[in-house]
Amino acid sequence: MRTRTAALALLLAAVTGVTLWRLPAMDGPPTQPPVAAGPVTPALPSLQPLGATARVDAVALTPSASLPSPSSALEEVETGDTEPVQDKVLPRRSAGHAAGLHKTVDPLRLASSAAMVIDARTRQVLFAKNQEAVLPMASITKLMTGLVIAESGLPLDATLAITEDDVDNELHSRSRLRVGTVLTRGQALQLALMSSENRAAHALGRTWPQGMVAFVAAMNAKATQLGMTNTSYVDPTGLSRGNRSSARDLSVLAVAASRHELLREYSTSAQHRLQAEPRDLLYNNSNRLVRNGGWDISLQKTGYIIEAGHCMVLRTRIAGRDLALVLLDAGDAGARSADAERIRRWIEPGWEPPKPQARSKAKAKAKAARGAGRAAGERQRVRKTFN
Repeated sequence: MRTRTAALALLLAAVTGVTLWRLPAMDGPPTQPPVAAGPVTPALPSLQPLGATARVDAVALTPSASLPSPSSALEEVETGDTEPVQDKVLPRRSAGHAAGLHKTVDPLRLASSAAMVIDARTRQVLFAKNQEAVLPMASITKLMTGLVIAESGLPLDATLAITEDDVDNELHSRSRLRVGTVLTRGQALQLALMSSENRAAHALGRTWPQGMVAFVAAMNAKATQLGMTNTSYVDPTGLSRGNRSSARDLSVLAVAASRHELLREYSTSAQHRLQAEPRDLLYNNSNRLVRNGGWDISLQKTGYIIEAGHCMVLRTRIAGRDLALVLLDAGDAGARSADAERIRRWIEPGWEPPKPQARSKAKAKAKAARGAGRAAGERQRVRKTFN
């Protein structure tokens, strides 16, 4: 009877694409290996394994052992991921929705078509949904852009200029970096990671010593080195649907990228002020979990194009556990954040996001700071006028 139950459970897991692991104990070796789970009535937070246990090869999530371990006027930049103008005139479905992956039933009732949560230390998989599905990843691409730059040794204080070549003439995505804007490589990297600035990311690839083609080749070579077998890159921005990966591969990338302090710092910056002409630009983080607080996030990246849906990669600490979390193809930014919160409640029962009142106070404080900056800039302008 137990053998027949186990076989049925594994068959259901293969059909639905959802697997569920029991959380490991805080101390000591990991608990029982993963358990296949079929479609069940969604219930939170108690999730019980079904059927017999089945071992999942965690080696696929681990890089090869041979690899090394790793004052002026101010304009505020709107937060959010890439939102091409074509979205309003040419509605399409994401690749995940077109394939019906969003119909997969999972116990957490996630809106994302694919998801994965792993223990970043042990590589044990805690939750997986369509984790092998290869989908467009949008601006999650910029994590690999950042990893290649961080490991290149190129000087971050070297200056580069935004040119016409960096303008997106296909999807017409928004950017506040005007042609002719000069910034350092480090600033371009920070804007690409924290605020998903496409012209900054493109400029990083364009100014690679051997050129853009060589930069994209370096991105793919790094993916191969990390064992990301279902990943391919065609540009450093993520604007192309040709940038494709799986939730499993992106969990590997999250762990590898988070080894670099620079990428951790830049991706989780709440704000960055860029001195530019004719006015300074204040960039905000594109991830509302970073902006709203209440999370211990050491690395993050969000992404969106129509074909990819709304995506997110996090390395975060929940209930004392160091986790890598991947969400692909959520319906909107709110659903993406809600999925992360559902996962957190499952791992940390009783947790609730910061109250709106606390967030409002933080926003009011930030607004007051911006007002003070504008006032200071106006006083400086007046002094220049009369001196």
